[in-house]
Amino acid sequence: MTEREYDDPHTLTSAEVVVGVDGSPGAAIALRWAADYAVRHGRALRIVNGLNLAGTSSAAGPYTVITPQIIDIARAQGRTLLRHASESVRANHPDLRITTHMTADSAAALLIAESAEAYTVVLGATGSVGTLGHLGSTLLGVTAHAQGSVIVVRPDPDAGLTVRDTGPVVVGVDGSKVSEPAIAAAFAEASERGAELIAVHVWSDWNAGTFAGQFPESGLDALEGVEEALLAERLAGWREKYPDVRVQQRVYFTSPSTQLLEWSKHAQLVVVGNRGRGGFLGMLLGSTAFALVQHGQCPVMVVHAAE
Repeated sequence: MTEREYDDPHTLTSAEVVVGVDGSPGAAIALRWAADYAVRHGRALRIVNGLNLAGTSSAAGPYTVITPQIIDIARAQGRTLLRHASESVRANHPDLRITTHMTADSAAALLIAESAEAYTVVLGATGSVGTLGHLGSTLLGVTAHAQGSVIVVRPDPDAGLTVRDTGPVVVGVDGSKVSEPAIAAAFAEASERGAELIAVHVWSDWNAGTFAGQFPESGLDALEGVEEALLAERLAGWREKYPDVRVQQRVYFTSPSTQLLEWSKHAQLVVVGNRGRGGFLGMLLGSTAFALVQHGQCPVMVVHAAE
């Protein structure tokens, strides 16, 4: 297994950008985005497809037999899908190195397995039920269980099927150990894109309405000053490593999901850790990451810390 060095993501020179395709519009958008991403980062692109034949067989029930002929048809369709995907990428990036891979396993199992050696895994946020775009299975399964980073490509809802490529890179910083790899990835992405980095720190998970009118304004101001200083300290080493990245700090009192979802309306990429400060080993995807991969309005990178 490749060990990821989060303090310098560019050390994984042989690792590929892995993208899943399933024939859905969301997967097609993710494929184009992943190809551009691979070129930007000097990576090869690996296009994969999971046929989910085992799942189809079990779901079919005892009275339906998945015959060799049906399996052959599914494999032929999968090969055609991968060929068309490769051709569409080569039309725009003729020099990009492309590999393809197809298995009988489910898309989620395939992408989780591929994540162990990938530079990053990319998948679309829309699609048909039971495939890469289905929020109930593949999308949330991969973002929860993959290793390294997973990027969910979400188009700008105000621009049709266009994925926003302008605006800042935004990173959620909660002060936990889990957020450190996300900070590293966000600085690297901002540097690569020549983009401004917005470091968003929400220092409380409380519901602000619970304390409405009961917490002195001066007390909030004092706490905010302390949190600003703590955030600056967390970012100091990364500012030195990436002096080309212009950084803005934003500190909020409460509601991390709400704040980052609002920033996703203007960002070209939002980066978060897979679990927050209240997370634990059994909770593989925190509430903030969960909300962003379902409702974000730009691509969302979920970075998993090494256990």
